[in-house]
Amino acid sequence: MADEIKSLSDLKSAVGPESADGGGETAVLERPSEDAPVYEQKRDEHGRSYATGKRKDAIARVWVKPGKGTITVNGRELAKYFARPVLQMVIGQPFTVAGVTGQFDVICTVKGGGLSGQAGAVKHGISKALSLYDPSVRPALKKAGFLTRDSRVVERKKYGKAKARKSFQFSKR
Repeated sequence: MADEIKSLSDLKSAVGPESADGGGETAVLERPSEDAPVYEQKRDEHGRSYATGKRKDAIARVWVKPGKGTITVNGRELAKYFARPVLQMVIGQPFTVAGVTGQFDVICTVKGGGLSGQAGAVKHGISKALSLYDPSVRPALKKAGFLTRDSRVVERKKYGKAKARKSFQFSKR
């Protein structure tokens, strides 16, 4: 055995920190494998990170840069474009999960779909841009599911049907 434990400090470093539940159990930290991807910062000459977010039929182009926390959507402030508080909360979720609330300015253009889909697209774009700006927040965003594109879209209408699945009213005679 090349990694023999000779003191308590060696034992602590081998086992890892105590678990958060306070049960006295210890959690073993997994070491990243050599082939695990290493994420690097991607910023343009202005110090911004860019990402594209998608949800339903909406597509959002998002730029994130350090600032006071202002969010601009299609040239308007967030409260003007997304009037419903639920949509504003959805857009603010990536900052809360990453723990960087009020530290970044966001400029985005969004088109297609409705307001709910657009809010989801902006949320997806902000999450991707934050992970490109600071790769250390990527695990938290990934665990929350914000980096995964929600692939659910409207089903197409089929011929002989009133809508995608709805049939015309049946008439016996």
